[in-house]
Amino acid sequence: MKTQELASQLPEAARVVVGALEDAGFEAWVVGGWVRDALRGLPGHDVDVTTSAPWQETERVLAAAGLAVHETGTAHGTVTAVWHGVPVETTTYRVEGAYSDLRHPDEVRFVTDVREDLARRDFTINAMAFHPERGLLDPFGGEKDLAAGVIRCVGEPARRFGEDALRVLRAVRFAVRMGFSIEPATQAALLAAAPELDHIAQERIGQELDGILASGRVAWALRNEFAVMAAAVPELAPMAGFDQRSTYHAFDVLEHTARVCAAVEEFAGGECPRTLRWAALLHDVAKPATFSLDVAGCGHFFGHPEAGARVARQVMGRMAIPQEVVEGAVALVRLHDWPVDKTTHSVRRMLVELERNAPGQGRALAFQLLDLKRADAMGKARKCWYYATELDGVTRELRRELARGSVLTVRDLAVDGRDIVRACGIAPGPGIGMVQRQLLAAVVAGELENDREALLAWMAVGE
Repeated sequence: MKTQELASQLPEAARVVVGALEDAGFEAWVVGGWVRDALRGLPGHDVDVTTSAPWQETERVLAAAGLAVHETGTAHGTVTAVWHGVPVETTTYRVEGAYSDLRHPDEVRFVTDVREDLARRDFTINAMAFHPERGLLDPFGGEKDLAAGVIRCVGEPARRFGEDALRVLRAVRFAVRMGFSIEPATQAALLAAAPELDHIAQERIGQELDGILASGRVAWALRNEFAVMAAAVPELAPMAGFDQRSTYHAFDVLEHTARVCAAVEEFAGGECPRTLRWAALLHDVAKPATFSLDVAGCGHFFGHPEAGARVARQVMGRMAIPQEVVEGAVALVRLHDWPVDKTTHSVRRMLVELERNAPGQGRALAFQLLDLKRADAMGKARKCWYYATELDGVTRELRRELARGSVLTVRDLAVDGRDIVRACGIAPGPGIGMVQRQLLAAVVAGELENDREALLAWMAVGE
């Protein structure tokens, strides 16, 4: 891609930062993800600049040029300049010392050659720099690897992963996000370094896994990089090669899970929610631990949804996944085998149970649960595939029920606690909750309409 073409895509904020630094006698380049994405013809989001200027000079020059400047990482030579609301992270050229903790450099040394700075970066596709006049600086063949669809470490792969074990997951995330392959030497070093993920903060692992799931291609990661996935989530490891010994299943637990992860993307129409992706990954995580054989030699997994929900909560909790996502995914895992049919009563029970497990999410989760069930059926033996179509009738009834104004909790009832006190003649206290639960059960069962007068009449008769 020609310099002028790339320059025309460069955000004005980056142009201002580079121009101000170079007018002051320093060198500056745009680096990182913006360069990579621009070469692929994709819109950039965050834009970063690297410069020969010490951070103190960067701050002085950019402030004098009218930008707001914040000291966001001065130990590593970084300040963040803001131009009309657009932040530009600006960092002094640097190289890094040993990584004793496999995550952070023991020391940072500032240098004057941008090529030294690029040499410390993880992958060739991230080790390019661009200047609106000087053009592309690509000392490690990143543009060629972009064109070939290859993830390749800069320099010696073992050294790159030894510096920062999280790069093991980053390599997989870039591969699934971009649809790239990982070149052989990088792949070999990646596998050797995967166990070192034990030393990485779980929150950082969660961020990378979130990115892998967000790509919609976690099935590829499970099939092609399972050693890495299992190093990140050890609870996944027992799924590989685990024979389910069931006529309902044609695959081991791992391949079944990969197929479910792929199928939810299809059933969700390309807009798969975060909760559903996590649930698909973890829905059968407890199967190996709950496996039993009957006298005929058939495998069973009694209680695996409940056990899986506990494991899912532990995994997502330690990775600091947002609580709302955790609650939604755990509910889906717990209820993925919940029996449901196209009757109004069955759909209402499903909605109430989802709301009970994930307050405030019941209505949205109902559609996700049906997609998970469809995907689960498609990941089984061929004779089970019919169920995915059967669930269309449940979806139609669910839409009708929601249009009617479904009652999911006692708060949705047409009467409140004061009505119950007057109608039943009871004092405020636990008795009110008991009556509310009875009313809710009657409405869900279709024995009562959620109508104020009907509910009052029912309580009057009961009294």
